[in-house]
Amino acid sequence: MKELQDIIEAFQKLESRGKTAALATLVKLQGSSYRQLGARMLVTEEGAVAGSLSGGCLEDDVFERAGEVMRSGNPIAVEYDTKADQDIIWGLGLGCNGIVRILIECLTHESQSHIRFISECFHRRQVGVVATVFSVEGELSAKVGDRLMLRQDDDIISNIGDCELAGALREEALEVLENSRSKVKLYPLKAGNAEVFIEVIQPPVRLLLFGAGSDAVPVVRFAKELGWQVTVIDSRPAYATSARFPLADRVIVAGAETIDRHIQPDSRTVAAVMTHHYLRDLEILNILLTSPLRYVGLLGSKGRTEKLLAELHEKGIIIKAENLARFYSPVGLDIGAETPEEIALAVIAEIQAVLAGRQGGFLKSRCGSIHQQIE
Repeated sequence: MKELQDIIEAFQKLESRGKTAALATLVKLQGSSYRQLGARMLVTEEGAVAGSLSGGCLEDDVFERAGEVMRSGNPIAVEYDTKADQDIIWGLGLGCNGIVRILIECLTHESQSHIRFISECFHRRQVGVVATVFSVEGELSAKVGDRLMLRQDDDIISNIGDCELAGALREEALEVLENSRSKVKLYPLKAGNAEVFIEVIQPPVRLLLFGAGSDAVPVVRFAKELGWQVTVIDSRPAYATSARFPLADRVIVAGAETIDRHIQPDSRTVAAVMTHHYLRDLEILNILLTSPLRYVGLLGSKGRTEKLLAELHEKGIIIKAENLARFYSPVGLDIGAETPEEIALAVIAEIQAVLAGRQGGFLKSRCGSIHQQIE
């Protein structure tokens, strides 16, 4: 997420100066790879680079090809086979054991509508779908780099000239928008074949951090490293300041009686409660545990948490089982954290695991593939 945000920001700066860039996107993957579908790298005409496509195996060759694409203006799709003996050429013998297809295209003011689209999805906090053609065979009136884009508000943008392909992609995009699973699909059509990468664009994670103590500072720092949007909320004006949290997107002075207006939850909103104050926690949990937040974490011991939940129950607060399932306390993964930085790492790692549908265990103990398999 942070990488894509950095690429968007870098290109917007280039665009304002009238400069050109090339964008390389990993659009197809077979086998294992260091990066997954949707990984991107931006190369500017001045030779600057943002983002990455591998562990360093492919970047040099992609950089050279990006220069050719910027000169010609024509997009190309390049295949790298790190499973073959030629891996010594591409992977320096690292043995990534996969085949990847990289789409490299020139970005200009006229040809970067998908970058603008992704930026607007982030800004509006809406899920979007970008369907990108990266291979064409036959007589299709579509070309490599053509796209159809769909947002939650049903806004559709498309430059795909082939009506049959455009219609099929619209139906596919609606399905992908519904199940939030990216895919690569081959379309055998009357006029020829087209291969398309259909990517889900998720808005950044939004973290609501209740409590502006010193232990909240590294939580904000780590969250921003991941590209999350962070709002710090505290009732104490002396603590809830932008000077104290310069990296936070918002710092709000608010008591429990008004925090519900700041929540505005969606599927990518999470909350961590770190006030160190029992009565404040009680008031905040009263609101958070009856809202559809994806994750609620509370700092404190098991005994303290049980007491808080029991008191809420005594007050007649009904907390649904599905909401309790999204409640994590003591907060954080079990990594032996003691210092504020270690605790922050444990908290952020737990939230990331929950959002990814993982348990946060050791990878060496995991059965099956490390990464989610894309269709």
